[in-house]
Amino acid sequence: MNPLERKDTIMQILNETGKVEIDDLSAQLNVSSMTIRRDLAALEKEGRLIRVHGGAVLPKPLVQETSFSQKESIKLEQKREIANKAASFIKAGQTIILDSGTTTLEIAKLLKQRNNITVITNDINIAAFLLDSELRVIVTGGELQNDVGTLYGPQTHAFLKNVYVDIFFLGAPAVDINAGITSPSLEKSLMKQLMIQAAEATWLVADTTKLDTKAFSKVCNLEDLTGFITDETITSEQNKQYSNYIKII
Repeated sequence: MNPLERKDTIMQILNETGKVEIDDLSAQLNVSSMTIRRDLAALEKEGRLIRVHGGAVLPKPLVQETSFSQKESIKLEQKREIANKAASFIKAGQTIILDSGTTTLEIAKLLKQRNNITVITNDINIAAFLLDSELRVIVTGGELQNDVGTLYGPQTHAFLKNVYVDIFFLGAPAVDINAGITSPSLEKSLMKQLMIQAAEATWLVADTTKLDTKAFSKVCNLEDLTGFITDETITSEQNKQYSNYIKII
């Protein structure tokens, strides 16, 4: 089997299984592990796969914007567990920012019966839920992103540049060790960056479906954040890898 045929075979196996192991390919194709490593390196350079420890996986598509109704029920129990831990960090008298999203909405639900807390948000779903609470609620203002519920734009930016808060709870569409936190649009990334700058501490709140994925625009590196609250379905390997860059709860 020549190198071209071998690489085509590797891609055929990868497309069928989603992941290949160097040792398995070496035995299956009757070549050395070093030869397989060279093949994987060449295929990665062509953009056809991504090498990982011991093998390779298919490239994942970039995360796209998702409507509120589509993501509302995804991993709901896990989001509630994340929210419960996040809410325990909030003390009376503090001012917080709740990023737009379904996980941060679960945090808002836990805060509804509390008082002496100021909540700033760019999410109309969160603001509406807290309508009859005793919390002080401040909405950033801005243009409404239909189907999602996020407020954005120059008015939002102007507001965020002039406030300071104790904690920012950051929602993230995509989280990756190398890419950090990414967002589907430059606009969303800029808004999240301004929120990070306004906060004394920033906690990433995201379930494990967001791990090892990328979106279009960079928000920040994992090291720029205070910590990461996620659900218990994180694998031991993911926990080990991500813990090198950020505190995980």
